Amino acid sequence: MKILLCCAGGFSTNMLMQNMKKVVKESAKLDEKEFQFTAIPADSIESEIDNWDLVLVGPQIAHKIDFLKGILEPKNKPFAVIDKDVYGKMDGATVMKLALVTYKKHQLASQK
Repeated sequence: MKILLCCAGGFSTNMLMQNMKKVVKESAKLDEKEFQFTAIPADSIESEIDNWDLVLVGPQIAHKIDFLKGILEPKNKPFAVIDKDVYGKMDGATVMKLALVTYKKHQLASQK
């Protein structure tokens, strides 16, 4: 799964991305070869989105969700906004769960 993290500048999200990579690496169930991550500023999403399976949005840009929906929904890309408390703790495990659940729900909905 290719996960795109999107925030204001890509800096704090880069730290969260490293924590997510660590969770995958240490997991007995997840294979790190099956995951790719990158963090970008929200303004770059249009040029990047086609190469990614899922978008996770940092809470500091939740106000841009309508702008992001306008790009993501026509391309049928699943996305979720990361909870501000989870983000503040840089909780890679909880964000990985959010990514996996969001992606699975999207897959199931697409099959209907």
